[in-house]
Amino acid sequence: MISPASPLVLVGAGNMGGAMLNGWLESGIDPAAIVVIDPKTSDEMSLKLASVKVRLEEAAPEGLVAGVLVLAVKPQIMDQVVAGLSGLVGPDTVTLSVAAGKTIAYFAERLGGAIVRTIPNTPAMIGRGITGAVANAAVTAGAKAEIDRLLTVCGPVEWVEDEALIDAITAVSGSGPAYVFYLVECMAEAGRKCGLPADLAMRLARATVTGAGELMHRSPDDAATLRRNVTSPNGTTAAALAVLMADNGIQPLFDQALKAAADRSRELAG
Repeated sequence: MISPASPLVLVGAGNMGGAMLNGWLESGIDPAAIVVIDPKTSDEMSLKLASVKVRLEEAAPEGLVAGVLVLAVKPQIMDQVVAGLSGLVGPDTVTLSVAAGKTIAYFAERLGGAIVRTIPNTPAMIGRGITGAVANAAVTAGAKAEIDRLLTVCGPVEWVEDEALIDAITAVSGSGPAYVFYLVECMAEAGRKCGLPADLAMRLARATVTGAGELMHRSPDDAATLRRNVTSPNGTTAAALAVLMADNGIQPLFDQALKAAADRSRELAG
């Protein structure tokens, strides 16, 4: 599907697009089979593209037809970006979007053909992300496998059949890293209020969350089992969890927060 004659065209080489590009190059995709379209690449990215001999264009060049067209721009500017891309889409092109909120129907109306809608998250920038994905009926089994290979350079991929689930995936994993970062802020602030110097409290909170995440990543146990393993009866952890797991504790707040994120995802879709 991807070759110099039928290239992988990346529109947008910012944080997410750049992370995917790095992963593709490291996975062995021929740089001659990649074209980047971005009118405002950073100096660092421009130098990188030149050094690895990846073609960079400010706008879609005439006569170029993509094997895979990857749209890695913010949803707020998608209308103006997509307007100039229809010439890139041929009968065998698969369009892959990583923009929140924009639906398959949105791209089908403007570009047509085979479309995959995804929602990755920011840990993709270090190869530790997770991506939710859904494909329309025009995406063949072979094309889906190729898209899966392109996405897994940034972490595992979870495919769903119902596009409506993408809004919930956005709420859980797409936006989820921000919740974890805020948890660190809250833990550090609570530690400060317990008497710790602010910088020490932040170091403790940050290392605790990243360490717990790595432990969960490596362990075969589920999150509930890992939590119970830390919790001695009538101990300090149990005292804290009695507050966090109360009827007015964290769960109802997360229920409200994720519903708000999913609702907003649907609003962005129009």
